Amino acid sequence: MEPEMQRNSLPLQTEFGVVRCARPTDAERIVQMVGKLAAHHGDTPALTADDLARDVFVANPWIYVLVAEARGELIGYSALCGLTRLQFGWRGMDMHHLFTEAAYRGRGVGRSLIAASKIKAIALSCSYLNVGTNPDNHKAQVFYEILGFERKNTHPPLFSIRLAS
Repeated sequence: MEPEMQRNSLPLQTEFGVVRCARPTDAERIVQMVGKLAAHHGDTPALTADDLARDVFVANPWIYVLVAEARGELIGYSALCGLTRLQFGWRGMDMHHLFTEAAYRGRGVGRSLIAASKIKAIALSCSYLNVGTNPDNHKAQVFYEILGFERKNTHPPLFSIRLAS
């Protein structure tokens, strides 16, 4: 089922639970999930809960983290960073990370995190959302195109979608 696209605020209610803004009490679990994504890409994670506190849980965040929650358990997240196309006066958002726990893949968690990421970006006056993928991750590339993202002529692959304000 498609996430509730008519909703224009968070938290976003879904079939599996909810997507909401991360809270300081989520920090350790987010660090664990970031570690899993890093390991998947062959990176050695160094992120700490203190790093998250500095960058996410402050009055003027450097990044925004949204979490997917099912029955009180965090099962995925997206991490968003601001972008700009200054010459056009456009604000944008980069979906720097998108992660769903393996046991929950194929259940709409990723779609819901993307829907919530769009809601968050629009709330921050952004007119577009970008996401990059590994050149070998063809499944993700098809997924983003199915969701309406336009593939840009870049390497590594970059996808962008315009947001309605």
